[in-house]
Amino acid sequence: MKVASRFLSLTCFFWFTALAQAQAQTQTQDHDQDAVMAINQVLDQYHAAAAAGDWPRYFALMSEDGVFLGTDASERWTKTEFQAYASRSSGWRYTPQTRHVNLTPDANSAWFDEILESATYGTSRGTGVLIRTESGWKISQYHLTLPIPNALAREITDSIKAFEAQ
Repeated sequence: MKVASRFLSLTCFFWFTALAQAQAQTQTQDHDQDAVMAINQVLDQYHAAAAAGDWPRYFALMSEDGVFLGTDASERWTKTEFQAYASRSSGWRYTPQTRHVNLTPDANSAWFDEILESATYGTSRGTGVLIRTESGWKISQYHLTLPIPNALAREITDSIKAFEAQ
């Protein structure tokens, strides 16, 4: 009788432990989904503000130590430097086509990559990092690149090397 009682107790203990872990995992996944939705909203707002030339809204979505990396190797702008550059523009439009977002285990930072479409440049890629702040998610780094098809890579990189040698 004692063996059966112990077995039943252990079985119940393991069953409730597994159930609690499954519930915690579900809550974590829901929390992660909420964070990913919030991050997607920040990135969508970032692109919408750029398209409208709404620089106050655009730069409010960046962290104070945020950095923008442009397509040219020389383009590494702090938030303040990029504000000066952007203020001379009426905006630019990049429309997200796909996006992937990943969270750190503590869900306080995230990284993303997205494929964008632009009337000016065609297909481009944005990558970056967001951090969770007291006022919500902020873009800490955004990097805009022009993906080069492998079949064109040698030709284009040879052109870049020749340009840089001048």
